Amino acid sequence: MKQIILATNNQNKLREISQMLRPLGIEVLSQSQAGVQLDVEETGTTFAENAELKARAFYEKTGKPVLADDSGLAVDALNGAPGVYSHRYAGENATDADRCAKLLQELSGVPEQQRTARFLCAMCYIDATGDAHSFLGKVEG
Repeated sequence: MKQIILATNNQNKLREISQMLRPLGIEVLSQSQAGVQLDVEETGTTFAENAELKARAFYEKTGKPVLADDSGLAVDALNGAPGVYSHRYAGENATDADRCAKLLQELSGVPEQQRTARFLCAMCYIDATGDAHSFLGKVEG
């Protein structure tokens, strides 16, 4: 069975991606299972750039195939915010409830029909030869 490293310790992501790739003969390891602990600074201006930064850092450390992601919410009335700052939008230690509260506060006064947004997820897979493959998905809401 082939192995890839998922650049996360998020057990929900690990479970979901493992379930998708197991039927293809691919075993997914978390970064801790792979014996690697990196805290990659997400300095990119797009989800795709951040996903590749993470994937590249893990590949350089291990030399093994890596899958990394970056995702968040883009709200039209907020010019695409919170965007790549979605997780830190309400502060470093904010909860999901804190982020939702801040978002609703920022949208106060914006008519409901103008509260369009989308969830974006970029994934970067770096294969055994070091070539990067990027993918972007979105869900309108």
